[in-house]
Amino acid sequence: MDKIIETKTCPKCKNEFHIFDWDEKFYKRIGVPSPKLCPNCRQQRRLAFRNERKLYHRDCNLCGKKIISIYNSSSPLKVYCPTCWYGDKWDPLDFGKDFDFSRPFFEQFNELKLKVPHISLYWRDNENADYINMSGYNKNCYLIFAAEYNEDCIYGEQVIKSKNCIDTLNCYESENCYEVVDVSKCYEVFFSQNCRNCNSSMFIYDCRGCSDCLFCSNLRNKTRYVFNKHYSEEDFKKIKKELIETLNNGQYNSLMDKFVKMKKEAIHKNLESQNNENGIGSFLFDSKNCMDCYDLSYGEDCRYVYTAFNVKNMVDVCHATDAEITYEGTSIGYNSYDIKFSIGSWTSNNIEYTDTAASCSELFGCVGMKYKKYCIFNKQYSEKEYKELKSRIIEHMKSTGEFGEFFPMNISPFCYNETVANDYYPLQKDEILELGLSYKDREEREYLKQNYSIPASIDDVPQNILEEILSCEICKKNYKIVLQELKFYKKYKLPIPLYCPDCRYLFKLYSRPNRKLLRRNCSHCNKEISSTYHQDQYKEVFCEKCYLEKIV
Repeated sequence: MDKIIETKTCPKCKNEFHIFDWDEKFYKRIGVPSPKLCPNCRQQRRLAFRNERKLYHRDCNLCGKKIISIYNSSSPLKVYCPTCWYGDKWDPLDFGKDFDFSRPFFEQFNELKLKVPHISLYWRDNENADYINMSGYNKNCYLIFAAEYNEDCIYGEQVIKSKNCIDTLNCYESENCYEVVDVSKCYEVFFSQNCRNCNSSMFIYDCRGCSDCLFCSNLRNKTRYVFNKHYSEEDFKKIKKELIETLNNGQYNSLMDKFVKMKKEAIHKNLESQNNENGIGSFLFDSKNCMDCYDLSYGEDCRYVYTAFNVKNMVDVCHATDAEITYEGTSIGYNSYDIKFSIGSWTSNNIEYTDTAASCSELFGCVGMKYKKYCIFNKQYSEKEYKELKSRIIEHMKSTGEFGEFFPMNISPFCYNETVANDYYPLQKDEILELGLSYKDREEREYLKQNYSIPASIDDVPQNILEEILSCEICKKNYKIVLQELKFYKKYKLPIPLYCPDCRYLFKLYSRPNRKLLRRNCSHCNKEISSTYHQDQYKEVFCEKCYLEKIV
């Protein structure tokens, strides 16, 4: 899987990248040329079409009701609420058009995108959970994204099968957790990262099976530890009480500084991965033959896959669940297969260059399709006509240099700073505009001055804080406290956050390893290793062998 057969220079970032023997076989099998851009630029391009977190109020262009949408009110697109979009009062075939062989494909595709109605939010089967996106099967949830099978969760990203968790990133099968990153099967764990099967703990990092621990790192199956030192039950209760009082007295930032310092001094495994066969990546679990993959579980035969679960035979894909044979796509799932150069495909197959397809097959160059087959540019064809025309269009795209490339960023329906691309590849306004992309300026009505002083102690916070408009201490954007989170803070003696949900999310995101493999040396045995931590980031980065000898 690692034999290099060609080295290319990315025309965008000018960095060199490799085409491997396994890659070439994959490209030949699915009938596409090797990519022009490097893996990072390809990922950035795909993510520029995914808006997860930016929500707006606007009207449904069909029923006229006030709705919540990922498309702002100034967007030129037609936007339907999910009920209308899935309903039978419109037909995507009404917008069908013939392909013009005298013009580029992407230019015509963008024209179609501007005419066909778009669904306001990507979600399914949620109950009392209006303000969520890219999510399904949630109940009583608020502002959670890329989340499934949760109950009573708010302010989360990539939250799966969890309950009553607040401010989380990559939180799986956990309950009553707060301000955590990369945790699974945890209970009442606060301000912590990279932990599994832990409970009743605060400020812990890289711990497994621990309970009643404070400011600890690299522990396994320990109870009543503080700064990695064991205490009696009586002494531990006293220390924990003092910690909660300190936290409840406005000392959140100083405590977080201690946690960051402790994390920096901890031992770090070069790559966060487990139970993999012939694979390399970060947060890669239970997978086989997966190379340069990140945040992937139960994958097989994949390369350059980011944030996925139960996928097979994929290359260059972001955000996928239960899918196979996919190349250059994002938001793919629910038993989809044979998907190429597409956005938002679920329960569909044999689709190319399509934006949003629900329960479809045999589509090429389509937008907003549901329950359709043998369509090109939203126009119905017979099977024979479809195959002949598709082949002709592909030859045309080869002549224009378009075939084999994902949609260009400048036809994304979103402003660059509304998308996930800006989270992983942040750009300033002038840089965005210089690339020919759109930028969303801030709306002044969202930046009202805060005239309310938040009490340091949660004990002094009155119920009427729910009516107050707060202002983020970092970005100055307004935010509110909702009843569900106030009850949580009161119960666990936690302070009211001084930052908006978006800034809190970015804190957590940037605390994680980069999605890039680097070369460095094991801090213990000095063997050369691959790692997502650069040489100056952490002092103690061990190869897997040395890490297991030291930690377990």
